[in-house]
Amino acid sequence: MALYCKMSNFKGMANWFNQQAKEEYEHADKMIEHLIDRGYKVTLPKLDEPPSNYKSVTSVFEKAYEHEKLVTSNIHKLYKMALAEEDYPAQVMLQWFIKEQVEEEANTSEIVEKLKMINGNLGAIFMLDSHLGSRK
Repeated sequence: MALYCKMSNFKGMANWFNQQAKEEYEHADKMIEHLIDRGYKVTLPKLDEPPSNYKSVTSVFEKAYEHEKLVTSNIHKLYKMALAEEDYPAQVMLQWFIKEQVEEEANTSEIVEKLKMINGNLGAIFMLDSHLGSRK
């Protein structure tokens, strides 16, 4: 997604996605550390190549929002499993992720809604691009 934005000359949006990716790596590390601390052997599966061709920056952010909703659903499934197994440490760890996903969905949804309001106005898209470029 960052690559698509960068190749489309929306470097601010590319920055937003790169910062998002860094945050997601931190989240993965948090989950991995939890498992290692509890004595589990962690292996990572091979990932499929992500899509790289989108119709517009709006479609990129819509796809990102859909992905955040999928992540939320998966975390909720893990939490239900932790409840059923009476795995209290996992419940505590997953509560952090549940709270985090509220923020993740809200942030991505807000950008999608702004892009829909902009409705293809290139000047407004560049203003949003500049704003998203300030994310650190």
